[in-house]
Amino acid sequence: MTALSVCCGTVNSIKALWETRIKKSRDEIQRDKDLREKVSVGRLAHVWEDRITLAKLKQKVVTEEGRIILRIEKEEWKTLPSALLQLTHLQEWQLHRTGLQKIPRFIGEFNNLIVLDLSRNTITEIPKEIGLLTQLRELLVSYNRVRRVPEELGACESLEKLELAVNRDLCELPPQLSQLKNLYHLDLSMNQFTSIPDTVVNMPALEWLDMGGNKLQMLPEDIHRMENLHTLWLQRNELTFLPEKISKMTNLGTLVLSNNKLQDIPECMGSMENLRFVNFRENPLKLQVTLPRSPTSGEKGAEEEEDEDDKEMFGREFMQAYIK
Repeated sequence: MTALSVCCGTVNSIKALWETRIKKSRDEIQRDKDLREKVSVGRLAHVWEDRITLAKLKQKVVTEEGRIILRIEKEEWKTLPSALLQLTHLQEWQLHRTGLQKIPRFIGEFNNLIVLDLSRNTITEIPKEIGLLTQLRELLVSYNRVRRVPEELGACESLEKLELAVNRDLCELPPQLSQLKNLYHLDLSMNQFTSIPDTVVNMPALEWLDMGGNKLQMLPEDIHRMENLHTLWLQRNELTFLPEKISKMTNLGTLVLSNNKLQDIPECMGSMENLRFVNFRENPLKLQVTLPRSPTSGEKGAEEEEDEDDKEMFGREFMQAYIK
């Protein structure tokens, strides 16, 4: 009787154990099923979200003069979705006042881009993948918060126009940018540069340069190496003198030097035959120069006469009179 009881107890224990294991297995199967369903629903929701976003982006695409453009303005897009990768045929981005905080790293996939205009956002960084855009001609990132320019930008061999104005904390450029053989327009105004970077002096095709509103204290002695430069904006800096070799910038036609600390104008500048527009206003020049009034000035109104007085400080005539 005792042996029979022990046997029955053992069978019951084994039965209970198997029932527990089966229940546990069923619970695990159900949990796995619920999880798969949840993941599936999540993926489906993500797919639909991407489709909705893509449809929204497609509404922003226009074609002008044969160029396919993504244009978004005054709409909040702090980040750009991966759904944008469905539109790699785009040739131009125009995203203004969107609050965009970063340029996505997948930007390198858009190898048809010719113009990347991201002005007036809150971008803090230009990714190194920008160097993959070998067809890019214009990069416009003014009025942002960019602090550093990646050396990879020097690989954008087609780049002709680069605007980095009003990024406030930008104070240097990588030497690799001197490899930009087609860059003719560069805007670095309203930043923290204390000198014109060597990489800028070494840009072979540069014609137009704006470094106004920085903290320039002097110009490079070899500034004449920028032999193709025809327009140079240097207003609102801390320049105290001009190097003699500035007179060797034979193609320079416009030179703006207002609001600096210049005390003199080098005599050698009198030989700059192509210089047609100069501005020395708001500088503590040692000599006071008054140009004779035009014979017809009496026939003009007071406002016109005031405009003429202003122009006296802009032109070559004032400079020549000062030097003499």
